[in-house]
Amino acid sequence: MPRYISIIRIDETTRPAEGPSPELEQRMGELLEEITKAGVMLDTAGLLPDDQGKRVRWEGGKTSVTDGPFTESKEVIGGYALMQCKDLAEAVEWSKKFLQVHEEHWTATCEVREIAEG
Repeated sequence: MPRYISIIRIDETTRPAEGPSPELEQRMGELLEEITKAGVMLDTAGLLPDDQGKRVRWEGGKTSVTDGPFTESKEVIGGYALMQCKDLAEAVEWSKKFLQVHEEHWTATCEVREIAEG
């Protein structure tokens, strides 16, 4: 069965400074239990804000390192979910459910892609 990654991009201007609400955490926990019981979830995690990260770039035969925050980016990767699904449509449906547990003030996007095997 193919594996998919759902790359979660968030607009950090809509991310609450205090983090997710207790209600969001509860809904997220319920969804994670559902997706795990369905045998779909392989791994998932959230990421710390981009001001705590670095970008390493390769260009012109040289590397450079840039400290966060990355002001040129409105959206940053906020987390990921690694899933094993029967097809892309199923992976998209789980990603939609993930987004729908968030409150309306969040702006988030899931980029769903199949993992190349072999």
